[in-house]
Amino acid sequence: MISGSSPAPGAAMSIPADLSYRFRPANPVQRALQALVASRPGAWVFSRTLPHLDSVVQRLSGGRHTVPGLLAGLPVVQLTTTGRRSGQRRTTHLIAIPYDDTLALLGTNFGQPDTPAWALNLEAQPHATLAYRDAEVPVVARLADAQEMEQVLRRSEELYVGYRRYQSRITHRRLRVFVLEPAAS
Repeated sequence: MISGSSPAPGAAMSIPADLSYRFRPANPVQRALQALVASRPGAWVFSRTLPHLDSVVQRLSGGRHTVPGLLAGLPVVQLTTTGRRSGQRRTTHLIAIPYDDTLALLGTNFGQPDTPAWALNLEAQPHATLAYRDAEVPVVARLADAQEMEQVLRRSEELYVGYRRYQSRITHRRLRVFVLEPAAS
């Protein structure tokens, strides 16, 4: 669904389909870069530089490309949440995991010790906007139950090996996994 459009009456909504969001198989160079980013030093560097680099690449490409998309073959969505303290809109670039007819988000933060701010924002205010390239949909996030979390984590590891490594490094905090649902218009 392109921003501003609405589905036909009675049509089922699928967030991945509405956004045309999908994973493509990574080539050998992209898989090698994924392994680098999944390493402890790579994750540390990318957790600090990727948001800035991604903003530049998206601006220069008119929103068509991201650093993870170009270099690692990973599609990136833009999640806009409401800051739990500031009340201001905050946009974060994330990899969303296809799950059933929706998408899920993992608060791994590259396996870093702190819970990502976007996850805390979603817990405080679950209404958000999800965008991919030129499409945008309003969503409501909810924490995954135990069965959903297991399924999402298994699926995430199939798509990007880094998720397994990030999870192994998260020891002093709870990993948050969110399932996104279409927001009522």
